[in-house]
Amino acid sequence: MVDRDGRVVSRLRRPTPHRDRGSGEVLAAILATVDELTAAAPGNAGVNGVGLVVTGIVDERRGLAVHSENVGWRDVPVRALVERATGLPVGFGHDVRAGTLAEWRLGAGRGLEDLVFVAIGTGVSAGIVIQGRLVSGGGDAGEIGHVDLGHGEPCTCGGHGCVEAVASAAAITRRYAAASGRPVSDAREVAERMAAGDPAAQRVWADATAALALALAWTSVVLAPQAILLGGGLARSGRLLFEPIHQALGRHLGVVRQPRLVPATLQDEAGVLGAALLAWEALGRTP
Repeated sequence: MVDRDGRVVSRLRRPTPHRDRGSGEVLAAILATVDELTAAAPGNAGVNGVGLVVTGIVDERRGLAVHSENVGWRDVPVRALVERATGLPVGFGHDVRAGTLAEWRLGAGRGLEDLVFVAIGTGVSAGIVIQGRLVSGGGDAGEIGHVDLGHGEPCTCGGHGCVEAVASAAAITRRYAAASGRPVSDAREVAERMAAGDPAAQRVWADATAALALALAWTSVVLAPQAILLGGGLARSGRLLFEPIHQALGRHLGVVRQPRLVPATLQDEAGVLGAALLAWEALGRTP
């Protein structure tokens, strides 16, 4: 629950039901969460609207989850379904674009006219602000994780060679286990082993940072952002992530302006705050 000043009043975390349990179960979990937070509203504050953001290809204008692989949604009119069930206005959007909105208005991108926010976690995706406007491209803008680098590894999208197939946190964890025969809990553990001199971790990490740097170089040449904000779980690796990407960008860009690489500041709250901003916009109010 977020007030008009962007302050988180109360929070509730629920795991997303697995896609094998059916798309309806995800919707049910969303509605149960709304009900529980509404019941816990302090005093007579009440709830004015709902902000909801989802993964995948999202058409904000029509309120559709066009292709949300993680929850098994295809062309689901999520906004209308939630509005009908709750009786409240719903601000609806893409999780990374919502995170971009929050970082731009409330976080590390405040005051910038041109920026790219890149979330590196289970996948790799970007949000884009150009000349003071958030770009959606009908739902397809920012999917930099699904450009073919030519390495040939299969991706969850069904393609091969994607940035995400080597550079996401999930890919780093999976590739290290395959290369070393030693499973790890997450990508940060791979980063720690890389820093300690583990050769397998160093190879996997080098592949990931090289892929990210190339994707960010393409993005920089086309969009010329003032800054690139790196967020998501992998960004918590700090200099282990930022330094090799910065150096590679310098080699790739040459005479083209190199954007500043900036750590995103809102971390796990970015998507939550972005969803809240969308809800306030749906109510015709801008925090």
